[in-house]
Amino acid sequence: MKKFKLKSKYKPAGDQDSAIKSITSGLKKGLNIQTLHGATGTGKTFVMANIIKKIGKPTLVIAHNKTLAAQLAQEFKTFFPENAVHYFVSYYDYYQPEAYVVATDTFIEKDLQINKEIDMLRHASTQSLLTRDDVIIVASVSCIYGLGSPSEYKKVFKMVSKKDIFKRTIFIKELLEIFYERTTADLEPGKFRLIGNVLEIMPVNEESFYYRIETLGRRIIKILIIDATTREILEEIESFFLFPAKHFITSKEGHEKAILEIKKELKKQLSKFKKEDKFLEYQRLERRTNYDLAMIREIGYCSGIENYSRHFSGKKAGEPGDSLLAYFAEGLNGEKRDFLTFVDESHMTIPQIGGMYAADASRKKNLINHGFRLPSAADNRPLRFDEFEEKTNQMICVSATPGKYEKEFSKNTVQQIIRPTGLLDPVVEVRPILENTKQGYKGQVYDFIEESQKTISDGGRVLATTLTKKMAETLSEFLKDKNMKAVYLHSDIVTMERIEIISDFRAGKYDILVGVNLLREGLDMPEVELIGILDADKEGFLRSETALIQTIGRAARNEKGKVILYADKITNSMEKAIGETNRRRKIQKDYNKKHGITPTTIKKNIHDIREEMQSKHEEAVNAMLKVEKKKYDRAPEKFIKEKRGKMEEAVERLDFETAAIIRDEIAFLEKNSKK
Repeated sequence: MKKFKLKSKYKPAGDQDSAIKSITSGLKKGLNIQTLHGATGTGKTFVMANIIKKIGKPTLVIAHNKTLAAQLAQEFKTFFPENAVHYFVSYYDYYQPEAYVVATDTFIEKDLQINKEIDMLRHASTQSLLTRDDVIIVASVSCIYGLGSPSEYKKVFKMVSKKDIFKRTIFIKELLEIFYERTTADLEPGKFRLIGNVLEIMPVNEESFYYRIETLGRRIIKILIIDATTREILEEIESFFLFPAKHFITSKEGHEKAILEIKKELKKQLSKFKKEDKFLEYQRLERRTNYDLAMIREIGYCSGIENYSRHFSGKKAGEPGDSLLAYFAEGLNGEKRDFLTFVDESHMTIPQIGGMYAADASRKKNLINHGFRLPSAADNRPLRFDEFEEKTNQMICVSATPGKYEKEFSKNTVQQIIRPTGLLDPVVEVRPILENTKQGYKGQVYDFIEESQKTISDGGRVLATTLTKKMAETLSEFLKDKNMKAVYLHSDIVTMERIEIISDFRAGKYDILVGVNLLREGLDMPEVELIGILDADKEGFLRSETALIQTIGRAARNEKGKVILYADKITNSMEKAIGETNRRRKIQKDYNKKHGITPTTIKKNIHDIREEMQSKHEEAVNAMLKVEKKKYDRAPEKFIKEKRGKMEEAVERLDFETAAIIRDEIAFLEKNSKK
């Protein structure tokens, strides 16, 4: 088995080494759930990479969105350049599942747009899992959805060798049976073409090259790997493997059996509708199912075939379908294989995984009850959380702010608090929103201004967070009226412009940065000495324990870091956030004293500001663009036009998060094209 080779110029420092040893020891003891509780800036991804290297098992890393998954995939590729690191997320650019709205008697047809590049990466993921052990897959929660049987997928892969007797007609038929498409135009992943005695095939997981098979009669005389762009011969080979172009694969025997089972279920459900006098539902179900059966007989496939997946897989009613986790568990020789699972930002990812099943079940129930789908469609579903737990075997939750699940079920929680730089968590103070002084009443804004002026006079920078956009705008204008160099960072500003504002802030053009939610920026600004959290006692998402801890962490890059919480009462969230910060600070101070470390503010070159100030969001967007780079290079203007169309579609369906990601991708591309 090929080993994981970790490439890094750094060695574990601070408490990274103890975290690696503790988690590794827990895995060897068979602990099923552990938590890496790591403070901001302590190098949690580096620790994960070291654990993977030591344990040496195939590894699944789950993130709560595509952009974070893309960013992590890039990091792990850097750490493990010689091993197989893949990116597995939903392959839909747009997906509207079929649904029935009872109140308005409206049936919504399934509508989707598949991203071919991501589909290709998904195939690359599953093929690596079925052919090697040194694999890391970074995935979104789409990994818990049905994918088709790995054993069936493996059964129908083809090995093409020069030693084989080549029967052209049979070979083409076999290609069509594993869902390769014939073309006379340019090759794309999952397509083949015939030119005289030459057969050219582009594998479904690749677009940079294709295989060229040259034949003479029933003999293969040459197999070449051809560069898809230059048409140059890259290599002459003796054989190659070809995996199916779709994940839902069934043998001929399985097809026939599935058709019989679908017919049997249809008869039973129609009988039920008849007894209940549901004649409209009867007609709907009969018409749709018979049409799907006809398509399956003719071409082996139909739109929505996943809704019949239980019959094709041979699973029992109620059993979950196979997901990406089944490909991890499927050993190279069919034996059961062990693997690791990391759940990144687990305080967000775990609840997301847990919520998928119920939402899907509710939608399917409506479709089944009103004759749009057979009852077995309910078994085409995401895993329930208990099923996810059972199938992951050993799981490591990773978070700066572990949630309820981690606290309750983790068998080993490892603290990673020490920063390699020696920097401490900031000092935290609580001050009243309205204070009665000898000079009269003084509000939080005036107190904040006084503290800010002291910090600025010493050369430091200041952050201020408010509860609403309006309050942030008002505060920013008020500070300007007081001749303070303030700027408001709001959600309408595109990422590249945000970076310019942050760069100017770090360089000294602005002294105070005001915003509503500065968490999403992934800011790393060592110049920030003071953070003012206004109205800290107003419980809610922006003032929860998690949000407060992460906001406080923004001042942990500076040796003079200080945070003021303006509040008239100490809320439960405040108490916990302050307690956790003070606890960390004491541990960090004791460690520094023991090891003779003097924390000093990180110095970063301002002339490198654009690169240094890339936010997590920006890095992730940039990583996602790499997936589509070749498509962009071929036709930049057309590519950007398509992106604008997708952004507008996202806005129309009120999916503003996706729209924002696409908007920032466009900004990147347009900026780069002008260079």
